[in-house]
Amino acid sequence: MAAYKIYFVVWGALLVLTAVTVAVSYLNLGLWNATVALAIASLKAGLVALYFMHLRHEIKLVLGFAIFPFLILGLILVGTLVDAIYRF
Repeated sequence: MAAYKIYFVVWGALLVLTAVTVAVSYLNLGLWNATVALAIASLKAGLVALYFMHLRHEIKLVLGFAIFPFLILGLILVGTLVDAIYRF
């Protein structure tokens, strides 16, 4: 049972982060609403990938292939958010 303890902790963290996402959606943060929501979603995706997909114990090459799409996604998001900020 002790081996499953970390899964319950990660599951609890995912539930808390989901509640935080819902709570932040009711706040008026202006253009930061999307940024905060995407940051929380990225953290949740990282937790799922590391623990439930077992990437935490993989070799560096596999981690590199898993992290590279997140870097590309980050570049796309930053470019989109910078464009959205300077339009107003």
